[in-house]
Amino acid sequence: MKTYLKRILYTTILISVFSILWLTILYKTNSNYYFTKNTMMDGKIKSGNLSTDYSIPTALSDIKKLGLNTVNVPVVINIDSLSSSDMSIDQNSLERAIEMIKILKQDHINVILEPYPWIKNGSLAESSWKPTDLNAFFWNWKTKVLHVLIKDIAEPYDVDALIISSNMAALEPSESYWLDTISYVRNSYDGLVTYKTSWWYTSSWDKKTIQDYNKKLNNKLFSQLDFISVGAYFELSDKPTNTVDNLVKTLTKTQVLNRNQNVAKELENFNAKWDKPVYFAELGFPNYDFAAEHPWNPAPSTIKNQQEQANCFEAYRRVFEKENWVLGFSVFAIGEHGVDKHYLPSSESVKVIRQWYAPAVSPIR
Repeated sequence: MKTYLKRILYTTILISVFSILWLTILYKTNSNYYFTKNTMMDGKIKSGNLSTDYSIPTALSDIKKLGLNTVNVPVVINIDSLSSSDMSIDQNSLERAIEMIKILKQDHINVILEPYPWIKNGSLAESSWKPTDLNAFFWNWKTKVLHVLIKDIAEPYDVDALIISSNMAALEPSESYWLDTISYVRNSYDGLVTYKTSWWYTSSWDKKTIQDYNKKLNNKLFSQLDFISVGAYFELSDKPTNTVDNLVKTLTKTQVLNRNQNVAKELENFNAKWDKPVYFAELGFPNYDFAAEHPWNPAPSTIKNQQEQANCFEAYRRVFEKENWVLGFSVFAIGEHGVDKHYLPSSESVKVIRQWYAPAVSPIR
């Protein structure tokens, strides 16, 4: 009888041990699934993009002033020209990012890490970057940039999310390369993975713009992300100043060149197509007249207008704050208050941003 009981006890212990091992292996091999499905939608991301030349004390002050729960930390990636297939991480930027992230983690602020293309000392736009050798570019981007950021920052400092590409519009059609890149990242990083796509426009009178939008929408790279990030510099109104009510209207029917673009619907289509939340990874407006016409232009006018900037933020808040498919937003840009920082939120904008998703709730962990 004793021998029989011992056998049952021994068998039970073995089953328990193997069950624990099996569950551990299952979790490890599917860590991204469990991590994202269980925690990503717990709240909303209320973030700020640090300027590449941020100072840590100023950044911490801005985070508190705006009531943020997340910070987008850039690491400068030096690139010689728009045709370069090679690049290098700026060591000073990397070290400052580590110092910043340590403080943010101590303060229970979520971190999104972004490799930030810095072409010809920041004088050229990353959206026009067209490497001459795609094979070389993607190999270098994976091994010289993403691998290093994961190994030196993302994993050891428990970074919550990694942006694998930032507004590289000319490279976005390279679908198979990006799918491979996402797989490469997931093999060594267990946080959330996202990709920042550039803003776009469609026009009711230009079929090609609609075709281009549909190509973007149907790019399979979005299927492999945890959430879809957008640089939201949509051209809304050609007026120098706008009421909030008018700007709200333009988000469903833009007025620039009478395009009649339904920005809100086109954004929601990404969620409908891929079942992924949409995140405004850059939401910023210059504090000038015509801020709503060309928000991507840091100086669209010579006339300062802090209220116009605030009205733009308020319009986005009214249209998108209560949408379940919107994961959140990131204010562009904070952390440095020099005279050239035309996107720095004005006092009027600060009031709007503080009200948005108040009180801030941690969405990732």
